[in-house]
Amino acid sequence: MKIIGITGTLGAGKGTIVEYLVSNYGFKHYSVRSYLIELIKAKGIEVNRDSLTHTANELRAANGPSFIAEQLFAQASASGTNCIIESIRTVGEITALKAKGNFTLFSVDTERKIRYNRIVLRGSETDKIPYEVFEANEERELTATDPNKQNLSACMALADFNFNNNGTFEELFQQLDAVINKL
Repeated sequence: MKIIGITGTLGAGKGTIVEYLVSNYGFKHYSVRSYLIELIKAKGIEVNRDSLTHTANELRAANGPSFIAEQLFAQASASGTNCIIESIRTVGEITALKAKGNFTLFSVDTERKIRYNRIVLRGSETDKIPYEVFEANEERELTATDPNKQNLSACMALADFNFNNNGTFEELFQQLDAVINKL
């Protein structure tokens, strides 16, 4: 049984990688985003990028930087099958999950303009933002110094495997196949 976590910039292709591993390799999917959306909806709060970030940061501040990821890791471990945990966003999460063993971290990145165009096309509830807001959100999430907040740059630097998704789906899938075959 393998447990893979995935980190990366907004719109870089984390979901595409997850879908590929689920449909082609039978991985079970666990999502930080889905976990947070459930909590936000239960509180009757609007789901948007700010409420997702605020809720995650609140949980981490109250329970430790790795709380959310550890909850999902426990579920993944109990499943007894290969799993992928989507949207690892803090160094504390990575440190805690790597300490448990049987954990591999993937990261994916793409040029910023390409990513923005992708999120506009994706059109989810948190993606309906102007480019300037997208850019500001990303800058905030790339380099936070608070261990309870997102620091994507540091997370991506800790990845066991890094994927460049500036090209086609096929090019990304070839990179994935090569890594999965190594694991």
